[in-house]
Amino acid sequence: MTDALLALRPWRAPELTSWGRLPTNAVDRRSGALSLDGDWRFQLLPAPDAPVGGAWSSAYVPGAWTLQDTDDLPQYTNVRMPFPDIPPGSPAANPTGVYEREVDVPADWAGRRIVLQVGAAESVLLVHVDGRPVGISKDSHLAAEFDLTDVVRAGGRSVLRLTVVKWSDASHIEDQDHWWHGGITRSVLLYPTDPLHLADVTVRAGYDGELCVDCQVRDARGTLPGGWYVSADLEGELLAQDAEFDRLNAEDERVSDFLGEARVRTTVPEVRTWNAETPELYDLTVRLHRPDGTVADASHHRIGFRDVEIAGRDLLVNGERVYIRGVNRHDFHPLTGRTVSRDDMRADLVLLKRFGFNAIRTSHYPGDPALYDLADELGFYVVDEADIESHDHAHEIADDPRYLNAFVDRVSRMVLRDKNHPSVIIWSLGNESDYGANHDAAAGWLRRHDPTRPIQYEGAAKLDWSATDDASDIACPMYAPIEDCVAHALSGRQTRPLIQCEYSHAMGNSNGTLADHWAAIESTPGLQGGFIWEFWDHGILQRVSDGRPAGRAGAGLYDNGVTAPGHRWAYGGDFGETIHDGAFVADGVVFPDRTPKPAMFEHREIAAPVRIECFRHEGIVLGNHQHFRGLGWLAGEWELVLADGRRLTAPADLPDLCPGQTAAVPLPFEVPRDGGEAWLTLRVTVAEDQPWAPRGTEVCVPQVRLRGPAVREQVLVDRPVEVDAEGLLVHPLLTAAPTLSLWRAPTDNDELGGIAPRWRDWGLDTLVRKVVSVRRDGNRTTVDTEYAGTVGVVRHRQVFTPVEGGIRIDEEAGLPDEFHDVARVGSVFETVGGLDLLEWFGQGPWESYPDRSAGAPVGHHRLPVDELFTPYLRPQESGGRHGVRRFTLSAPDATGLAVELDQPRQVSVTRHRAEDLTAAAHHDELVPRAGCVVHIDAAHRGLGTASCGPDTFPEYRIKAGVHRWSWTLRVL
Repeated sequence: MTDALLALRPWRAPELTSWGRLPTNAVDRRSGALSLDGDWRFQLLPAPDAPVGGAWSSAYVPGAWTLQDTDDLPQYTNVRMPFPDIPPGSPAANPTGVYEREVDVPADWAGRRIVLQVGAAESVLLVHVDGRPVGISKDSHLAAEFDLTDVVRAGGRSVLRLTVVKWSDASHIEDQDHWWHGGITRSVLLYPTDPLHLADVTVRAGYDGELCVDCQVRDARGTLPGGWYVSADLEGELLAQDAEFDRLNAEDERVSDFLGEARVRTTVPEVRTWNAETPELYDLTVRLHRPDGTVADASHHRIGFRDVEIAGRDLLVNGERVYIRGVNRHDFHPLTGRTVSRDDMRADLVLLKRFGFNAIRTSHYPGDPALYDLADELGFYVVDEADIESHDHAHEIADDPRYLNAFVDRVSRMVLRDKNHPSVIIWSLGNESDYGANHDAAAGWLRRHDPTRPIQYEGAAKLDWSATDDASDIACPMYAPIEDCVAHALSGRQTRPLIQCEYSHAMGNSNGTLADHWAAIESTPGLQGGFIWEFWDHGILQRVSDGRPAGRAGAGLYDNGVTAPGHRWAYGGDFGETIHDGAFVADGVVFPDRTPKPAMFEHREIAAPVRIECFRHEGIVLGNHQHFRGLGWLAGEWELVLADGRRLTAPADLPDLCPGQTAAVPLPFEVPRDGGEAWLTLRVTVAEDQPWAPRGTEVCVPQVRLRGPAVREQVLVDRPVEVDAEGLLVHPLLTAAPTLSLWRAPTDNDELGGIAPRWRDWGLDTLVRKVVSVRRDGNRTTVDTEYAGTVGVVRHRQVFTPVEGGIRIDEEAGLPDEFHDVARVGSVFETVGGLDLLEWFGQGPWESYPDRSAGAPVGHHRLPVDELFTPYLRPQESGGRHGVRRFTLSAPDATGLAVELDQPRQVSVTRHRAEDLTAAAHHDELVPRAGCVVHIDAAHRGLGTASCGPDTFPEYRIKAGVHRWSWTLRVL
């Protein structure tokens, strides 16, 4: 492969970002383009200099070769580079993909300019046509365009070769906490234009209805001819038509004979403005005319009229301070990696919209162009992030002049491509690349080119949240403790909005304290939200038989977070990598198949557009928590749930509230005097079809307690309780008697946050039980035991008392000071097989925990036992339900057991012991037990987000001392 193009060694020349590549622009070229997607001839070479020869295989474009049955498999790293070479070096063993196919150029393209567009290639692209070098491009996540007019012939056939080199100097600034792939990952197009063509279109559409359209025009044949002009229409109505011009200003020497500029300005009366709640769009078409009036070129745009500004410490959209309820999103698919279809992207955004998200950060590179069209249409605020992350070598690269061009190039090309999207409200200079002169240079270009949007960059702002002279207009920290954010906002030193670019790390069973976080945000001026890390668990569907990716053939082999037999979700290390970061790639609020995790319901309730503010004797106070929209698009139904099982419903007439307003509405029911605990729920749904939800889709379920629990007296009976010689309860429905449990299968937060290693050091996973005494006092039996760890002893007492219909078990556990923060304190027992249905009164129906329970309403719930467990990619503690008052486990014939609790407790029912989960790396390694493993916890530690970020709050941790709980076991 030695030729003039390869001799440039582009993979080792950081100052070389491109050669022969056309400037980036915002002109829409999709109409009339020839798609080159499909099967290409393919060879995977061991290095760029290796000769092409031998048999060709086939590879599908777009798609990563790492997922198409090659010997180069995916590899996941977070911070570390996957090779030891320091910048700008790259390894000699450097997989290089050669893609080749014939292209038939349509005959009617004669006399036209012909352009090749390669949507994305990782990480260096080299283009040849019929053996002739055409150009080079770097930047794995933006399109590269090349003029092929002089190397192809209309009506003829040419051989197009695209060579993709996997590793390069550019890889050091694409170190983005994701799978490393190689290949052409977005679509390839060939399109024609007139030699006289639109070179760029810039649209400015303001909240006040003012529209300004700036056009740049070039002629591929040389000097611009006379007599051409530009016209524009909005919604089919002609706005303006410029007379002939070759220059915007004859005295302006910046405009050359080869570049013309035109401007169309108008004001739209009674304009419909764009925001994330009501994303109103207009159709704009810009046309370039020849002197005879015929159209030489045209570009279509969907535009939104909106303003973005920072006023003091507030980010404003259309003059309103908005909360940023965001999520970080990678381009990802479990079968195709970075290649995502438009339908996939729509499904992503529809799901996010249904769960209350209104913002996306394109971590950590510009997304597929279709993402922005969909964000415009569906209504999302977008932080558009440049393809820059140098995590492993951040400090040295930030000031390295060899990378200066790359920084400015990547930021500027992102802006030039995406500038006309109303959804883009903030530009980001990249991620985790320290802070240096290269950032300042990119920010300087950006501030000059687009003063209409703010800039953010965490690396600059983290040095001083109050600074005003760095490359960030927003303080956008990562995983800052919420107490630090509140303190900053109250300090009097805050100078700019504080919106966390990453918070609430969603790895495994996580997102604890999310509601607490938002309670602080909504009650503290100066705090405006943030972006959860992240949307996806990036598990790749893997065949267990050979350890290879399932690839495109794997469609249909997964559902609801669970894979088909013989397959599993792969994470770091599962493809034989020696350098990897394990399951850290599985840190999203949805599973790899887009099934929502329970944390999504927590977010949905926190982001509810209508809420129950309080309950007063005269009625319920409702509030509209939107920024721009009334409640007319919503419908509601009241539901009254009583502890005795009764349920009443009635239609809800939502008041006509403007954003921020509240109103009292009368109680929809006369609450029965009996029935015990009473809860009122407002089930809010979409009243009419929305682009992201059909009519009837549930939006939120705000709830308020109207009455507390009634005290129930238990009747003692004269019947002995049987225990064995070890003081263990003997019961016909139990295969393992209730014993003390202080351990849980560590969550990812427990492991990576350093909590689980401490528990193991204390011996909580291997406690040794010793019977101290077994005493009988009439029909009451008291069993005293000690559970010894490596550093302390827990004294445990169980008192078994026969009551009408069952056994009351009163328990007490005294934790020594050494056990000051354990996983749980409670009882664990196992049942006989066949008890496959759980019914409970408490929070649900989905999983909830002490610090993640705001999204689980109290009610009467029922689920098969096998559906209670949450299959986080790495097996761990899961399936718990918070605030459970009572539950039954039953067989199909309605026999089984019932448990009543002294107060709302944390309960879990699964098929797995904690040690089963702890020992397994993947779910295909788990063997469900025939019976149920039941935990009843007097106290359960919160989840927090300590795998990357703050641990749970002190109030959700378990203190040393005496813990007491009581429960009653009955036979159905």
